[in-house]
Amino acid sequence: MISFALLLALSADPSIVYTKSFPGSTPPYVEVNLERDGAVIYKEKEDDDQPVKFSLKQEEVDAIFALADKLEHFKNPLESGLPVARMGEKTLRWVNASEKYEQKYNYSTSEDVKSLQDWFEKITETEMHLFNLERTVRFDKLGVNKTLLQLETSWDRRRLLAVNQFEPWLNRVVKNESFLNLDRDRAQKLLDSFKNPPPAPPKP
Repeated sequence: MISFALLLALSADPSIVYTKSFPGSTPPYVEVNLERDGAVIYKEKEDDDQPVKFSLKQEEVDAIFALADKLEHFKNPLESGLPVARMGEKTLRWVNASEKYEQKYNYSTSEDVKSLQDWFEKITETEMHLFNLERTVRFDKLGVNKTLLQLETSWDRRRLLAVNQFEPWLNRVVKNESFLNLDRDRAQKLLDSFKNPPPAPPKP
């Protein structure tokens, strides 16, 4: 008979874990755990007991896991070995039941690695905007306009994912008359843009 533990292992979905350690940068440490169903756990400390949790769209998850498939689930080295500046130690880890592979690198020449890393950089950029928006809305009303402008810029550059995370804070700005009309209008514009995103550019 198959044991219960083995059944769980066989039914487990794969996950990808990305970490980046770069002391002196902002943030100095990032860990992103992405499950095949789109669930994400985001940390900025290894021992973070209150990580941020959210979900990506299925097409985004499919694109990320397709890149991991092309990279053979990180069975082979990713590091270029070229004499380039230190850009933070990155780790890509594949976990699927008993199948586990991991590669560390500073810089890779693989376009697939670069594309995969960019997805996780987008996640990091999104969460940094979220933390900044929450901070300014709660404690620095005069800083809200700058925060919204930066958020809008990243949105226009297609650098944001899981934008539903911003809605509670944007709605708080829109509905609170203590914020400047300029801030409220810009927050509403972002909410409208998030609900009706522009079409994706055609693939080259």
